[in-house]
Amino acid sequence: MERTITVKGTGKVSAKPDLIVVRMEITSRAARYEVTMNGAATAISRLQNAIEKADFEKTVLKTTDFSIDTDYESYRDEDGNYKSRFRGYVCVQKTKLEFPLDTNRLSRLIEQVSNSKAEPNLSIHFTVKDADALQDALLVNAAQNARHRAELLAKGAGATLGELLQIDYTWDELHVFSPTRLTFSEDILYSQERMPDLEPDDIDLSDYATFVWALS
Repeated sequence: MERTITVKGTGKVSAKPDLIVVRMEITSRAARYEVTMNGAATAISRLQNAIEKADFEKTVLKTTDFSIDTDYESYRDEDGNYKSRFRGYVCVQKTKLEFPLDTNRLSRLIEQVSNSKAEPNLSIHFTVKDADALQDALLVNAAQNARHRAELLAKGAGATLGELLQIDYTWDELHVFSPTRLTFSEDILYSQERMPDLEPDDIDLSDYATFVWALS
């Protein structure tokens, strides 16, 4: 019977963020469909004008989601029963803007957005341009870690590490973002105060794979 050793290798990598991702969500509501859509078009136009004033091409503002739906509210009738009635329409537009890490440029962008009257819900994330390369390095590190552990165990048991027989790995999507997040409430976003300089935290990733070697 062939002797084997099974080892779980843990990979760890760290990287400094070099990319800012700004997400802006605009919600428009009105009793009539055409008024809702006109409001949505006006809001996105204001947002595009704002990013141009912050020295971005308006084409870099990408739509990630667009939805239009009916809007109802609950109420109690004279008998105390809950019912719903039509209030109108609601349109939600989600947008994304990415650019190389530059907190001064980010501050200018937020200033222009706050002056635009588009009134988006805004959140900011820090990540890396080449996420694939970071994940590749993570897998290589996991394999190296597993082999190192396997060699130590084999040596301690008086055996020699032989042929690699199997690799088990689950391809889960990794969250390649810095733990530093900026989220602005409406009151803070439109306060007109300058945003302080920021140094986002490093991105730390870990993952694992299981390796099986023959022993001789």
